[in-house]
Amino acid sequence: MTDSSPKPPRRRRWALVLLAVLVIAGLSVRWWRGPQVAAETVQRRDFVQTVVASGRVETPHRVDIGAQITGTVVRVPVSEGQSVMAGDMLIELESAELRAGVRQAEVAVVQAEARVRQLRELQAPVAEQALRQAQASLDNARSTLRRNQALFQKGFIGEAAIEDSRKAYELADAQVRSAQKQLDTARPAGSDHALAVAAVAQAQASAEAARARAAYAVISAPVSGTLIGRNVEVGDVVQAGKVLMTLSPAGRTQLVAEIDEKNLRLLTLGQKAVASADAYPQQRFAAELAYINPGVNAQTGAVQVKLDVPAPPSVLTQDMTVSVDIEVARRSGALLVPLSAVHDADAAEGASAWVLRIESGRAVRRSVSLGLRSGGWAEVLDGLGDGDRVMPASASVSSGAHVRAAASAPPR
Repeated sequence: MTDSSPKPPRRRRWALVLLAVLVIAGLSVRWWRGPQVAAETVQRRDFVQTVVASGRVETPHRVDIGAQITGTVVRVPVSEGQSVMAGDMLIELESAELRAGVRQAEVAVVQAEARVRQLRELQAPVAEQALRQAQASLDNARSTLRRNQALFQKGFIGEAAIEDSRKAYELADAQVRSAQKQLDTARPAGSDHALAVAAVAQAQASAEAARARAAYAVISAPVSGTLIGRNVEVGDVVQAGKVLMTLSPAGRTQLVAEIDEKNLRLLTLGQKAVASADAYPQQRFAAELAYINPGVNAQTGAVQVKLDVPAPPSVLTQDMTVSVDIEVARRSGALLVPLSAVHDADAAEGASAWVLRIESGRAVRRSVSLGLRSGGWAEVLDGLGDGDRVMPASASVSSGAHVRAAASAPPR
């Protein structure tokens, strides 16, 4: 049986053969040149090494506010989160009984002062008059005794009359001494006057104590700041010493952060930092390292540090979460390589890590010495040059293999 289908032209067959040869040749060249990889470029620029940490806002101290007496709350004019000035009322307690105690104490002061006036205006003059009367009686008794003695010597009276005159004289003399003592005690230097003055002082002290106790019914802010805690409501019966509010004083603000202990050698007091609250990430503000805890937390392997904030933004509040970048070193014109291209990148600073550098279409292993590291970049101390192309460590390419570098990404 004869095949009657048309035969392809000779020229078309040769074209197909040539196309197949070109495809095979292209594939061979592609295989020989190796796979295409996204290479990174070593670049030179200013470089800052930072230690990144998360922390919270904290004032150097907090003020716990409580009552000094037991009482019933009648007014709480402030709320949590409110800013207060020193002296502002925070809590008011029922004070009717306390005010009555103040009035009673003030009356006692008036009575004690009246006793002093009584000594000065009445008792002392009466005692002085009694002394004059006693002195007159003494003078009269003395004259009578002398007259009777003269009569006795002449025999006109008996011994019994002389004895009566002598007793009368002695009685009058005793009355003078008694009146003198009463006058002395009533005078400013006397004991009655001293007791009366002491009673005034005691009454005044009791009144001051009563007023101070009454003042405890109004609990005021000891310093200016922000109330960050409130555990009291109207009608509560509060006990002395119980914490009712917590005040964060205005003024100095600090950030408290936990730093991995492996970064401890990089930290120095006075280092500058930039921080931002997680709630307001666009509002960055300056801070300065002010304290490094000398101990390491055995449970977390972290070191607590504190940073002063010289000009805290208005949005910063107590216990707010913040992110902190502490500048620990700076290099001008440093040669940088992406850490993603470095093998054994966890080697100690200055130790030899290695990269695969693209040289004449091949991946060549090169040892590198690294310095500062931060933000996904490492400073190259030795082993690479500006503009070198390196392969990412994740690339499945061995040293010596043919590779083709993809177009460079713009510098970061």
